[in-house]
Amino acid sequence: MEMGSDYTKKDQFRCQLITWGGALRMSRQLANIINKSGYKPDIIVAVGRGGYVPARIVCDYLRFRDLTSIRIEHWGVAATLEREAHIKFGLSTDISGLKVLLVDDITDTGDTLLAAQNYLSKHNPASVRTAVLQHKTCSTFAPDFFVHRIIKWRWIIYPWAAFEDISGFIKRVMRDKYVNTNEIQQNLNRDFQLLVSFSDLTQILEQMTISGLLKKKERGGESLWKKQDL
Repeated sequence: MEMGSDYTKKDQFRCQLITWGGALRMSRQLANIINKSGYKPDIIVAVGRGGYVPARIVCDYLRFRDLTSIRIEHWGVAATLEREAHIKFGLSTDISGLKVLLVDDITDTGDTLLAAQNYLSKHNPASVRTAVLQHKTCSTFAPDFFVHRIIKWRWIIYPWAAFEDISGFIKRVMRDKYVNTNEIQQNLNRDFQLLVSFSDLTQILEQMTISGLLKKKERGGESLWKKQDL
């Protein structure tokens, strides 16, 4: 969903940007919760793409070696739902008779983990347990293990998806005229309570220009940006 002339207040909501340090702490906390539960998986399955980093950190903390992944598509960039959750890339190994730990970053609608669990269950594992860093109470799926419960909905931006998500939000606050970096920064804060440093924002804008998403021009030594006409 992108902004246009029909942009309204309903398109405004809060975002929370998670730092690498925060993500690392939560991943280690999740590993500790799993360890204390007594559940001993035979294999860990990361849900791609959000679960790749947490699953690897959980493996490291638990000194666990057998990690694989599946790829599920559901969410687009910047809090946009693209389609019904579906498996894009399946398992690369046999999990029949194994105790499986399924790891993702967050539950939002719950559709992604539900699709992943249903898919794995068809491959005859001994058991499937699910784990996420953060669990939104609005989710229709309740994971077995999580670190934080989110009661008031907000869009969570993890560091491994920051460029992609922030690019999407930039497109949503852009207009059909050239604006400077400060105005984009202010609009991100106004509409999404999203605080992005000037240097990080400039880097993202430059890359979006290289990718053909934005136009750039210089005026009086200042960089100005505009949505690319598609």
